[in-house]
Amino acid sequence: MNDFVTWQQDGAVVTLTLNDPDARNALSNQSQWDAVVAACERVQRDHSVKCVVLTGAGSAFCAGGNVKDMKNKTGIAGGSGYAIRDGYRAGIQRIPLALYNLDVPTIAAVNGAAIGAGCDLACMCDIRIASERAKFAESFVKLGIIPGDGGAWLLPRTVGMSKAAELTFTGDTIDAAEALACGLVSRVVPPDQLMPQAIALAQRIAANPAPALRMSKRLLREGQHMRIDSLLEMSAAFQAIAHHTPEHDQAIDAFLKTMKR
Repeated sequence: MNDFVTWQQDGAVVTLTLNDPDARNALSNQSQWDAVVAACERVQRDHSVKCVVLTGAGSAFCAGGNVKDMKNKTGIAGGSGYAIRDGYRAGIQRIPLALYNLDVPTIAAVNGAAIGAGCDLACMCDIRIASERAKFAESFVKLGIIPGDGGAWLLPRTVGMSKAAELTFTGDTIDAAEALACGLVSRVVPPDQLMPQAIALAQRIAANPAPALRMSKRLLREGQHMRIDSLLEMSAAFQAIAHHTPEHDQAIDAFLKTMKR
């Protein structure tokens, strides 16, 4: 992991911060993509982590890609069509796979602009909280390109097909209030309350048993594309595992003690 992603851990909660405020935390090169993937892999390996908060340093959450590279046909936009396709596969497209498939719950604390790939990055998280200063845009069409990092899969599952189509086809920017109204975020808070509220939510999540959190998240993810009978079968198997975890026994004991009071 390089300096593009900073790691701060408080108990079972990890805060990952995109740390290139001068470039508004744009996801523009291989080392940055690798840093995000490496942070996700570190979380996945560390079973002390129960929840992740993702945010951006400075005034922006993530301003998307590098438009100058598109103009100059360099970086992610460089080379032949085949080279660009392979560059996406080996580069930025590793981020949605790594972040979306994390076993632990994730919260995007959107402090400012989440534009293009930045909007999609927020959608890769389970929960989104926005500062009143936040703004969002699925803006690829404005540049004559398409959502290359999974936005066409992520956004409809977040806001529904009609709103996703509207945002994708217009490329319009929406503010935090409209993001709340369409379900893109679950709450909007004053700027100085964004991280305290995001961390407080993460801590409430992390207070629960880790195996149950991880298996519950996996069921939610699989339920987005699985038949109900298949999901029930998977749920039965996960429940069998859960009933035999020490965390379950401890939670039951704690619950019964509260009932005796």
